[in-house]
Amino acid sequence: MDNREIIVGIDAGTSVVKAVAFDPEGRQLGSGAVRNHYQSGAEGSAQQDMARTWRDCVKAIRLLSLEVANLSQRVVAIAVTGQGDGTWLVGKANQPVGDAWIWLDGRAAPTVQRLKDDPAARARFEATGTGLNTCQQGAQMAHMDRYFPALLNQAECALHCKDWLYLNLTGIRATDPSEASFTFGNFRNRQYDDQVIEALGLTAHRRLLPEIVEGTQVTHPLSAEASQATGLREGTPVCLGYVDMVMTALGAGVHTGEENTGCSIVGSTGVHMRAVTADRVWLNQEQTGYVIALPIPNVVTQVQTNMAATLNLDWALNLAASLINDFGGQVDHGMLVKQIDRWLTSAPPDSLLFHPYISEAGERGPFVNAEARASFIGLKSHHGFADLLRSVIEGIGLAARDCYQAMGDIPREIRLSGGAGRSAQLRQIFAAAVGSTVRINAREEAGAAGAAMMAAVAIGAYPDMDACVKTWVTPLLGASEQPEPTELARFTALYDSYRLVRDVLPPVWGGLHNVRKRFEN
Repeated sequence: MDNREIIVGIDAGTSVVKAVAFDPEGRQLGSGAVRNHYQSGAEGSAQQDMARTWRDCVKAIRLLSLEVANLSQRVVAIAVTGQGDGTWLVGKANQPVGDAWIWLDGRAAPTVQRLKDDPAARARFEATGTGLNTCQQGAQMAHMDRYFPALLNQAECALHCKDWLYLNLTGIRATDPSEASFTFGNFRNRQYDDQVIEALGLTAHRRLLPEIVEGTQVTHPLSAEASQATGLREGTPVCLGYVDMVMTALGAGVHTGEENTGCSIVGSTGVHMRAVTADRVWLNQEQTGYVIALPIPNVVTQVQTNMAATLNLDWALNLAASLINDFGGQVDHGMLVKQIDRWLTSAPPDSLLFHPYISEAGERGPFVNAEARASFIGLKSHHGFADLLRSVIEGIGLAARDCYQAMGDIPREIRLSGGAGRSAQLRQIFAAAVGSTVRINAREEAGAAGAAMMAAVAIGAYPDMDACVKTWVTPLLGASEQPEPTELARFTALYDSYRLVRDVLPPVWGGLHNVRKRFEN
């Protein structure tokens, strides 16, 4: 019988809730996964059933126990992370106050604009390092205060997704330093900041903010109720991880001790980060992006996030599939993905530009504009589908460069995570478009791994996070891949045009929005 000790990392993402088993050296032993669910509604609402989310978490753990023998007796720690932002309100007896408003909820847009116009907005940004947008709990609570006051009046505590799961696992109301500081605090000391709370107009609701718990130092025992639900041993230490964005970055290698490294998670959305000490944070004049603490003293990530990355590629492939199927062919998305490298080989580099703002919600990084829309610039009669596909992929790379330049200097090396990194040609395009060396990480479940690494430090398996990184992360990094010099020069020239176009298009996007609203009925 295998009796190796196990750390379970739980990652409750927007699409899937996963429970992943690791041994203390970071080897993945198995996983259980359950599809997540949320509901979209009027005026941009996006809500999630909190009770169901807990049940899905329990189911994922139960599925893991079917895959990993003797799980409950081998687990020495549990760690939990999850989707960031959003507002998960609990009231009496720790019961949900309605459904959670998740990060996709856009109802707070008018409140965000009002708060941005307030004279206190710059001071709030200087403290948090984070631009205000509809995703965030602060903006959502300020909107609730004005338009849905009953929600806040019924609530006793405002949590995030992972905090809600931690409450169900331990009975403790708490949040972590990362989400606490980029929403309501100061990234320099990782504590709440009364000036920030006042700037959001939430001083009267400060009582709703939970205790901040540093998960590498403090754990709480698995409760009897959670033990009965999950099948894991009562009293097992539970670690509250940081927000999933930086847990994924930690597991993927955003910080391995070298200077000037970054991490890009190129999935449905694009998340671009650079790890720096808190005194080296560069805050842009546009007041966009995030500063999110890592579970390492005085080290933070500067973050800019594209609303859509491979969603643009999905759009192009789905367009091709619909045309083929309309004329009697039979292809699916997976079949077309396998053809991407062939299309890229057949389409030589050109001066065709694509701005990858395909999301219905517009863009949030490195600028915020809900009306931003995707477009091709430079189309000629000889351009075919392969050229368009290459342009889409190049546009994703140029958008990443746009994000990194909004955070200061481009990192000398970027660690790639997400599906796009699996293709050698896509990695070469990305490296040249951004202007940096890239490396991939062989880690399958980086988010769950990042949380589990925190638990490994908390229970004393490693003296600190740097020691854990040397075992869990560094050995999984692939070889450095340098951008091809000619392509690097071409993208450097293309980027000037890319920026020029995106700077002059906002009035056009606004005009299109007005026409659509005027004639939509």
